[in-house]
Amino acid sequence: MENLSVLFTEPDRVDLRRIDDDIGQLRAHDVLVRTRYSLISAATELACLSGSQRWFPFPSTPGYAAVGEVLDVGAEIRAVSPGDIVHYWGGHKQYFMIDTSRPQQICLKVPAGLPLHLAPFTRMAIIALTSLRISNIELGDYVGVVGLGTVGNFAAQLAGLQGGVVIGLDLSAGRVERARRCGLAHALVVDPETMVETVREITKGEGVSTLIEATGLPEALPPALPLVGCYGEAILLGTPRGVYETDLTSSVLDYIHLHGHGNITFKGAHEWRYPVARDPYVKHSMARNSEIAMDLIGSGALQVGPLHTHMLSPVEAPSAYRGLKQAKDEYVGVVFDWTNV
Repeated sequence: MENLSVLFTEPDRVDLRRIDDDIGQLRAHDVLVRTRYSLISAATELACLSGSQRWFPFPSTPGYAAVGEVLDVGAEIRAVSPGDIVHYWGGHKQYFMIDTSRPQQICLKVPAGLPLHLAPFTRMAIIALTSLRISNIELGDYVGVVGLGTVGNFAAQLAGLQGGVVIGLDLSAGRVERARRCGLAHALVVDPETMVETVREITKGEGVSTLIEATGLPEALPPALPLVGCYGEAILLGTPRGVYETDLTSSVLDYIHLHGHGNITFKGAHEWRYPVARDPYVKHSMARNSEIAMDLIGSGALQVGPLHTHMLSPVEAPSAYRGLKQAKDEYVGVVFDWTNV
């Protein structure tokens, strides 16, 4: 079956092509969907487009956040039916076959009232939610979030919903403004000279008890560690890419031991620490997190509107990725609209 697909054909080359896809014959656990909207995960997909990710071969279809209409289901499928609208981890394709037997796939009904073009943002929200699941954030705690891209913005909003007093930090004035529009009271453009003093003033000298590093830039962590109070925690949410050389003792290890700033706990917050499907013996799962995130987005408790900057046709894919790479303040949440192709 021919399938219209966004393709990365070689480093820095984006095409839209009709490809032969093996999606004609349903197996027992398959769900065939027609995509309505898919969201670009900017950091991951730009890294793939650059050719730096060995796990991503060329040519391949990027993407893993979509919503679409169920067209047909396999014999063993009971949870969804033709006509249902579902959220799934599909790439930027017109049609997608969801193999529900795979441990790394979900297929969840989108709740009534959730605008469909916002549903793919659920994928970014559950990435952010992992940092909250492993944190010690309690009502009234000071929380710092470094990096206010889509994932960092969601982490800041979720930390506030969990009861934290959140301080968001970013080098980009545009991202800081979007964070304010999402309801973050303390959103600051980073000034390396005054950052620590400003945060200490907001926290009444305590520092933050939880620091969430959401940039994925290794060099962003050491300058942020002085923001953490004694016995605090630093949560590594962003996926690190690139090489960074430093004096580990003075930039990191001293903060684990030094009196006044020391005894910091470091935690990794990669989303795959939790199972995908619900498990009766495990409280958290990515499926449960997704259902909670969709409810929060649908109710407006988790603000997405300021992050959704572009709705583009897949025909405009080359300009979409060019914008995400070259105009980061302008292009943030880019959604492909597959309803008219």
